[in-house]
Amino acid sequence: MNRRWLNKLRPYLLILPFLLIMVFIFFGGISQAFLQSLGYLPTFGMNEITLEHYVSVFTNARFIGSLSYTTYIALVSSALSVIMGVGIAFLIHHTKQGDKWSYTLYRVPIIIPHAVVMIITVQVFFQTGMISRLLYALGLIDSALDFPLLINDQAGIGIILTYLYKQIPFVTLTVFTVLKSLDRKYTQVAENLGSGFWLTTWKITLPLLAPSILSTFLITFAFAFGAFEVPFILGNPARATLPILAYQDFTSPVLAQRPTAMAMSVIISALSLLLIAGYMVLLKLLNKRGLEEGDFI
Repeated sequence: MNRRWLNKLRPYLLILPFLLIMVFIFFGGISQAFLQSLGYLPTFGMNEITLEHYVSVFTNARFIGSLSYTTYIALVSSALSVIMGVGIAFLIHHTKQGDKWSYTLYRVPIIIPHAVVMIITVQVFFQTGMISRLLYALGLIDSALDFPLLINDQAGIGIILTYLYKQIPFVTLTVFTVLKSLDRKYTQVAENLGSGFWLTTWKITLPLLAPSILSTFLITFAFAFGAFEVPFILGNPARATLPILAYQDFTSPVLAQRPTAMAMSVIISALSLLLIAGYMVLLKLLNKRGLEEGDFI
């Protein structure tokens, strides 16, 4: 009996050190941030618990504008990454050199740090970058100012380009791995019944891939929504994303803004948790609608 319980507890005991570290760092930090967002900063003589900082955040036009801008960048970059990544995964899957293509297409970009990708983005897409100099050499533009502003622009194009370089390979890796493991009997039955490639893909393959596509979209969206370094370097100073806005208030010499910054951080964390919960709910709904393997027969 003791051995049986020990075997059941073994996986949890093996990950216990990791769980302890995560609980101490993540939940400890979130708890501290939540207390400070309520105005509890005894070190600075602020002991009154209040929700006024959350009210001021949600009624602040600066916060609302930053929230919409952050959502726009996360949504556009994630949607484009999923569309392109799924397309590349299908392209790799239907080539004879699938493994070779997969290695060169998405494994190398995945291991490149974001800092390096930001440097590449600046060198290529800046107004004095490689593309601008090439167009000038070809006589297509008269000066660097004729090249459109893609870095530090208000539309966040430089930020989105950086995310695409990193997220498209991630989506490709995830979808291609699942695509290779799908049972061919479903598509073979459809093809024998006269179904074409596009109809088979739309009716069979994509529904089977729906959970993995959904998960990659939510993962990339959550990352882009909460990322700091890329918008901080490549973004426009006039349009700050939520993490940058929280950082600006946190580093402000006015201590009264510290709880507001923490309230923004808690809101970002809560939205990320809501994305995870939404993914779990949608995954259950997809399974209930018959996306399990046996429902296609």
